[in-house]
Amino acid sequence: MIPRPQTMPVSDAVTEPEPEAAAQPRPAVVGDDAVTPMMAQYLGIKDAYPDSLLFYRMGDFYELFFDDAVKAATALDIALTKRGKHQGNDIPMCGVPVHSHEAYLNRLIRRGFRVAVCEQTEDPAEAKKRGAKAVVRRDVVRVVTPGTLTEDTLLDARRNNYLAAVARVRDEMGIAWIDISTGAFAVEPIAASELDSLLARLEPGELLAPDSLLSQADTAPALDAMGERLTPLPAPRFDSTSGRKRLEQLYGVATLDAFGEFTLAEIAAAGALVDYIELTQKGRLPKLSAPERVRAGAVMAIDAATRRNLELTRTLSGEHQGSLLAVIDRTVTGPGARLLG
Repeated sequence: MIPRPQTMPVSDAVTEPEPEAAAQPRPAVVGDDAVTPMMAQYLGIKDAYPDSLLFYRMGDFYELFFDDAVKAATALDIALTKRGKHQGNDIPMCGVPVHSHEAYLNRLIRRGFRVAVCEQTEDPAEAKKRGAKAVVRRDVVRVVTPGTLTEDTLLDARRNNYLAAVARVRDEMGIAWIDISTGAFAVEPIAASELDSLLARLEPGELLAPDSLLSQADTAPALDAMGERLTPLPAPRFDSTSGRKRLEQLYGVATLDAFGEFTLAEIAAAGALVDYIELTQKGRLPKLSAPERVRAGAVMAIDAATRRNLELTRTLSGEHQGSLLAVIDRTVTGPGARLLG
């Protein structure tokens, strides 16, 4: 789910000094039932990202609280402690070191979680100039999702990690996909009957779809099969007029005609992708190639069941080794392997 925009700042409150970071496990911090300004800051930021785990930077650790802490501690097999009380109950807490957070982030993303990374946006020394008990300003700098990974340590260099979006405008359907680590950007017109085979071919790390498609008989089965990789969004985010404006603004052009001829459904899907990337990357869009249109029928369609039984890219047990691709792959570079695959 796209994070809701915050309606008011939450970083100028006053509280007790920031705790020093220490190696885990850390002792519980006992407090009363009053919400401290620092916890008020946390709750305000968390409210804008209800569907993401919030990595809240405190010194040398990213801390998680409440339900986020319980979920993360279970998924990562790390110690669950507590910090003070809220509404009469202990506040669950766990944390991961900043210097090694990517390993934990990788495990969470692979388990289907989304993570909002909240950094300290000012030096603690600057915060103290506002008062001895001033809260360090913090803000979410990025929302990490399965389709928006850019870190080399979180990606397989020999496979594309696509973020895809599917849209329907009247009787037309279109799909667009981007690998934001390389900037590759493509669109393709599709029929509803081809959605299953196309998704099996692309194997997107994340698929965006308007919530209206989830209840339509000709698209629901293919979308349901995506499981945790599916991110439903409100249908208005797939508006073709807004999508065209986003793309024109992205490439600094008055019209998309120079890039080719696109259907309204393709433009709607491509625009939704750009919008989602801008939101999750907090406005820092990566460099994207001009959208390349794949002609309908240019690639042989193979449905998911047939592709699986032929063991084209994975064996029936899900392993790469032993598949057709593994047998013929003699590439020596990541880009070459992605092109072959």
